[in-house]
Formats: sequence, C-alpha cells, structure tokens
Amino acid sequence: MAVSTEKLLEAGVHFGHLTSKWNPKMAPYIFMEQNGIHIIDLNKTSAKLEEAKQAIANIAKTGRKVMYVATKKQAKEILEENAKRVNMPFVSQRWLGGMLTNFATVRKSIKKMQSIEKMKSDGTFLNMNKKERLMKSRDQEKLERVLGGIEDLNRIPSALFIVDIKREHIAVKEAQKLNIPIFAIVDTNSDPTKVDFPIPGNDDSAKSLHILITEITDAIASGLAERNQAKEQAQKDSEIDAAAIEASKAEKEEA
Repeated sequence: MAVSTEKLLEAGVHFGHLTSKWNPKMAPYIFMEQNGIHIIDLNKTSAKLEEAKQAIANIAKTGRKVMYVATKKQAKEILEENAKRVNMPFVSQRWLGGMLTNFATVRKSIKKMQSIEKMKSDGTFLNMNKKERLMKSRDQEKLERVLGGIEDLNRIPSALFIVDIKREHIAVKEAQKLNIPIFAIVDTNSDPTKVDFPIPGNDDSAKSLHILITEITDAIASGLAERNQAKEQAQKDSEIDAAAIEASKAEKEEA
C-alpha cells in the first residue's frame, strides 16, 4: 500500500537543504523555496518510493541480498534495526574502500574475525598468554565494528540501499563500477542521476529516515514472504504429484 503524502509531510520528508547547497539535478523533485530552504515535492517522493518498493521487492523475491548503507549518526540505529528485521547485510560504521570491488580481501578479514570467535569458544584462547589474548580481542572488536553487519555475506550483494549518497560516495562509485543497482534516499544537495532508484526526501531527520527506511524494508519483507509462499506451494505440488504417481502405480499393480 502506498504511503500517503500526509504521512510523509508529518515526518518532515519534504524539508530539503539550504538553497545555496542545492544540486541543480534535483530540480525536477523540488516543489518550491521557503525561507531559504528547498521544499521537496512529496507527490514525486511518493511515486518514486512506490517504484523503488516494487523493484526492491522483486529482488528480495528471488532470494538475492540487498545491502543497507548509512554511516551518519541519525540513520545508523534505524538502518541496523530494519536490516536485521529482514536478515539483510548492512554497513553502519564506516565504508571500507574496496568493500565491493575487492570483496575477496574483505571476505578474508571476515574469516579472520570468525576464527578469533572460534578460538574463544573452543578454548584455544586459554592457551595464549595475556598479551596475545588482548591483541586478538582488539582485532576482533575492530573487525566486528566494521564488518559485523556483513559477516554472513558470501557474495557481492545484488543491490544497495543507501542513505545520503553524497556522504556514501565511495559506495556509490563501487556499485556503479560493478553495475549493482542503487536504491537511495536523495536530498536536495545530491545528484539523483547517480542512482537507479532515487527517493527524493530529507536524509537528515530521524523521523523522515524512519518512515522511508521502514517502507523499503516492508517491501523487502513482502518480497521474502512471496518467495516463502511460492516455495511452500511448490513443495505441496511436489507432494501431490508424488502421491498421484504412487496411486497410479498401485492401480497398475492391482490391474
């Protein structure tokens, strides 16, 4: 169901940046200027949000992964909470250069982090001296902080969902290089042509971010639910077919 413009208005999604900081390529999504601030056209936001939701739900429906990216303070908690809700990878601390373009190296760092976790659980840690344990623990904490959100990611994600493409410009460039579709909340100071599915909106307000991130996550959850239903139906059909075959065999044997 489409989110109403009234709900977007209440959340302050329409508030852009100062007019002096605008990007001219955002002109199609700007409704007016008020007190030196650009006001975003919420009808455009609603339309673009629906377009993004449909596309991202289709990705989730096929079982592919969408990586959530937001490192700004007001977005971190909201982003992590939503990504975990649909079991998707996320980056909320710092984007490591090469996280996508040099994914093999990133996977090595994840394996290193996991090996330290294993040492702690299997008792290997107890055989180390205090200095070694301290160093290993520090390494693990550092890696966990940056890579914890993508620990279960075994391959490059099929799409990125980004908050603030100006801040996360490295992630944008890497995704572009690898032709990975980008969904993003784009404020009036950014270039919407750099992403495949721009959602014009306030990317600084926690209320605005909450409603937009939640809408995208609900769409992903819907896609995953459809996938599970399709799998369950396929299983039922398979069982019915198997039963029909067995019944047919039994009839032939009786004949």
